Amino acid sequence: MNYADRVRGAVLGHALGDALGVPVEFRSREALAADPVMGPRGFGTHRQPLGTWSDDTSLMLCLFSCLDRVDDYQSVARAFVAWLDEGFWTPHGRVFDIGGTTRRAIDRLRAGIPPLEAGGGQEGDNGNGSLMRILPLGFLMGRTDEELVRLAGDLSSLTHRHPRSRLACGLMVLAVRRILDGAAPREAIDDVGRTIRAMAGMGPLRQELVHFDRALDPRLAQIPEANISSGGYVVHTLEAAFWMLLTSRDYRETVLRAVNLGEDTDTTTAVAGGLAGAMYGASNLPEAWLQPLARRTDIETAIGTFLSSQ
Repeated sequence: MNYADRVRGAVLGHALGDALGVPVEFRSREALAADPVMGPRGFGTHRQPLGTWSDDTSLMLCLFSCLDRVDDYQSVARAFVAWLDEGFWTPHGRVFDIGGTTRRAIDRLRAGIPPLEAGGGQEGDNGNGSLMRILPLGFLMGRTDEELVRLAGDLSSLTHRHPRSRLACGLMVLAVRRILDGAAPREAIDDVGRTIRAMAGMGPLRQELVHFDRALDPRLAQIPEANISSGGYVVHTLEAAFWMLLTSRDYRETVLRAVNLGEDTDTTTAVAGGLAGAMYGASNLPEAWLQPLARRTDIETAIGTFLSSQ
């Protein structure tokens, strides 16, 4: 499996996972146990057509479209504002879902607040709204791990500025990089843990590492599914995605298990789906699920444009 197939799998896998979760967002685990998701559905929670993805994929694609100028945070900020105000990279021309922390941050960006100061910086601002979009940063070649972690934290800060969210994004990006390099799930996550702990001089990020002990624990896969949380807390989302990757055998199993955890189904399944798509490649994505995916051609074009620039 080559780099291009993994990148295509990651982007489409993220969007497919998101679309799988949109119709059942906020449903409990118990409700989904009685009526499990077995494949794409339409309507449901947000009354959106089959194949519709949410703000998770919209903002991921905004970042993806800016990878050639990703160090220009104002460029990324303008893409986020254009998404909310003009429907840029929305599935059907309008925003139908946005988290409160993200909305407030984009309002500040629109008002001219510098990007690195716009995001919420309080402990209560550690939702998963920056983790859900950070996937494409792991595609960058020629960047050191230290540079990627710093860049991930800075890009998180546009909406989520607390060190915990910044660190979660760094961990996610390092995991994507390891997977694109061909590492198996356990190998990738173990190496991410070793790498981030070796960066012990990262200031406020150092004291945040304790919150990710379980996500980086070699015994994570042994934790029962009942003890894996799937709400909107950034630590829980990353932990659930890592757990799914470690305990599943292919893309389909990864995202179906993720979505049926319930609660924040679109984000949990988007993050897990992006990692699984990178792991197993585009050829492992169910074609029947891809066919109704909103703006599939546009997404494929964006992927092709990026790959041709590498």
